[in-house]
Amino acid sequence: MALTEMTVRNRSLDLRPKAESMELLFYWRSIYKRKWYILAFAVAFAVIASVAVSFVTPVYRATVTLMVEQNRASVVSVDEVYSGVSASREHYQTQTEILKSPALAVKVVERLNLTSHPEFDPRQRKKSFWMSFGANPAPDGAAWTEERLQATVLRDFMGRISVEPGRFSQIIKVSFDAADRVLAASIANALAEAYIANDLDTRYRITQQASNWLSERVGVLKQNLDESETALQRYREKEGLLNTRDLAQGGATTQFETLSLAASAARQRRLEAEHRYNQIQSARDHPESLPAVIGNPQVERLKELEAGAERRLAALSSRYGPDNVRVVQARRDLDVARENTRRQTRQVIAGIRQDYETASANERATNRMLGSATGSIRDINRKEFQLEALERDVTSNRQIYERFLNRYKETTAAPTGQNSVVARVVDPAIPGWLYKPQKGRITQIAFVLGLLLGALIALLRERIDTTLRSADDVEEKLGLPTVAVLPLLSGNRGKLAGRCYLDEPGSPFAEAIRTARTSILLSAIDETSKTLLITSSVPGEGKSAVSINLALAHAQTKRTLLIEADLRRPSVVQQLGLDPTSPGLAEIFAGEASFAECIQRIEGSSLYVLPVGKRPEDPLEMIGSARFKVFLERVAKACEIVIIDSPPVHLVSDAVVLSTMATGVIVVVKADSTPAPVARRVIRTLQDSGANVIGVALNQLNLKKADRYYGAYAGYSKEYAPYLSKKQIRAV
Repeated sequence: MALTEMTVRNRSLDLRPKAESMELLFYWRSIYKRKWYILAFAVAFAVIASVAVSFVTPVYRATVTLMVEQNRASVVSVDEVYSGVSASREHYQTQTEILKSPALAVKVVERLNLTSHPEFDPRQRKKSFWMSFGANPAPDGAAWTEERLQATVLRDFMGRISVEPGRFSQIIKVSFDAADRVLAASIANALAEAYIANDLDTRYRITQQASNWLSERVGVLKQNLDESETALQRYREKEGLLNTRDLAQGGATTQFETLSLAASAARQRRLEAEHRYNQIQSARDHPESLPAVIGNPQVERLKELEAGAERRLAALSSRYGPDNVRVVQARRDLDVARENTRRQTRQVIAGIRQDYETASANERATNRMLGSATGSIRDINRKEFQLEALERDVTSNRQIYERFLNRYKETTAAPTGQNSVVARVVDPAIPGWLYKPQKGRITQIAFVLGLLLGALIALLRERIDTTLRSADDVEEKLGLPTVAVLPLLSGNRGKLAGRCYLDEPGSPFAEAIRTARTSILLSAIDETSKTLLITSSVPGEGKSAVSINLALAHAQTKRTLLIEADLRRPSVVQQLGLDPTSPGLAEIFAGEASFAECIQRIEGSSLYVLPVGKRPEDPLEMIGSARFKVFLERVAKACEIVIIDSPPVHLVSDAVVLSTMATGVIVVVKADSTPAPVARRVIRTLQDSGANVIGVALNQLNLKKADRYYGAYAGYSKEYAPYLSKKQIRAV
């Protein structure tokens, strides 16, 4: 249990590299593996590009430098009037587009007569294969019309122009490409001259158009001004306003204010009179108790007289009898006094009523006068509003007329060419420099592209290569541990690979076999006897050589029997140099020989070999019989190790049947040859049948190549290559 836990722990530590590092390492190894092919591909790519460039007609480029300024003269103001916009920061981009315009190109083509120049005239070009991809040549036998010729030349001409505006400057560079360097310079200078002339002509035409337009507008505006002034004067005369608008407004306002104050005072008086009137109305039965009556001086004096009369009457009545003359006279005086008081009270009440009516009448009259004054002011306001509208119309028409008149005078007075040139040549074009093809740069680019393309192809080939190339590949793609990594034996050593363990016991191959033996012993350490089946996916993977050498290694420490069960294509006898006519497994089952008569011992070893003998007619029937199973059980009891060399699984089912009788199965795969899907299918077939697949033996691995390409066997590619498998032994 402790050994198992340590094994699992070591395996988890060994087999958990970072995905990114493994991916980068895979890319590097894939490219390094085919570095010479990639380099050769890149060189070939560069040579082809260099040769192809040498056949390309050289193109020269000439450049003229222009300085373009925004015009600050009056002409720009005319442009503003005419177009409604002013020059903005897009001005230089606009000039760039003008330099590339077809109209400018047509002028240069006509000026230099390029339609008959050999470089532009398609009629003078030599016919070649590449002309079929050119600019719309006329069909054979068809005549070139002037329009078609000019369109073809113009299209070619415009394709050679390049305009580059300077950044944060007023500089614009105009370049032209041509096969003739002198012609390139001439066309570049002609373009600059045509642009300047075209700009002057355009500005002159704009000035003339603006002048004509301004002249027309000035006449219309003058007529509008006269009409608005006439309408204003007629309105003043009709309404009698003249120029006394402020005076009229001031008098009406003063009258309105006076009447407003008078109306307010009349209303106040009316309210006071109404209050007194309401009091007498409410006290009609006792009017003498009213404050207005009580406070009246006449009423007060009469009240005093009435009180004096009452006192005299009281005094006389107390002294004389009621019929006394004096008492009677006093009573008459009292009645007269009371009557006078009542008469005066009625007069006071009548006065209050009269005051109320008078105050109401005054209020109504004042309000009527105020309403009349308000109407007058409103009428004046309406007239003044109409007057102001007419005056504004006159003022607006006068301002527009004066502005256009001044602009018209500026336009007609300024010389046409004054400050109108906005571009000038700073640096004229000289005979052009070689622009393309740049052979050195193209060759370098082709070389780099060749390297990238070669690396891409190498990675693609590596991706689609499904062969098993290392122990890591075996574990990753097959999901089984690697029991041994057996180096490739070349030349005569490869032909005698079956006896390599005996002939070269100190070789890396023999060490790898010992490693495999240790792995097998550790795989089932508690079993006293083992029956080990050695098989492969397809023929030619070296399973028989692995079976023989593994049996020879086990024979050094165990009683070992090697059974040649490949009844269809046996090779053990041939590799060990045994007598091919000796009886074997077939004779035992046919009853023609005994087991002791069929087994052979290998000279120099304690290994016993049971050959096939005479090939049976139906090998699968013999192997699948119960008798063969009993035979294997008896042999396993007599020996400690039984190794069975079986046919490949992918061709026949003999190995599948034999795997069910073995305690363990080892699948041999050939490095850089056996496809991983084939090996997976074989292992799945064995496992589905119930076989115990211990692991995989990676055979015929070129250690030097693996070390150079994969880096997994550094330091082991000479004498100690097989010791790499000790790591696999610890991981099993």
